[in-house]
Amino acid sequence: MNLSEWFHVHFDEKDVFMKVDPPEKPGWEQSFAWKDIIRVCFENGDWMSSDTIYVFTNQREESYVIPTEADGGAEVWSEIIRRGLFDAELAIEMATQSEGFACFPPED
Repeated sequence: MNLSEWFHVHFDEKDVFMKVDPPEKPGWEQSFAWKDIIRVCFENGDWMSSDTIYVFTNQREESYVIPTEADGGAEVWSEIIRRGLFDAELAIEMATQSEGFACFPPED
């Protein structure tokens, strides 16, 4: 079963919504507000795993994890960049690498 068949993410002007129903495991739903995002990290996956977006908010210590191969994952990544929550030039740099990890804004 492909990841996009059981991991769904979408958004509106105010919030990002995730609905996850993994095979043979309990499903769950989460959401967070765009206004609460304080940092976004991106990790390149290898040929066997998805690229991953880590979204940190001011509402909890843990990040929200969004695979780009999820249904709607690429659209959320584009919206993160459009909203200036991840630097567009850094996103291009990451897209040209086969591996790597970067966060925006960078740590001091």
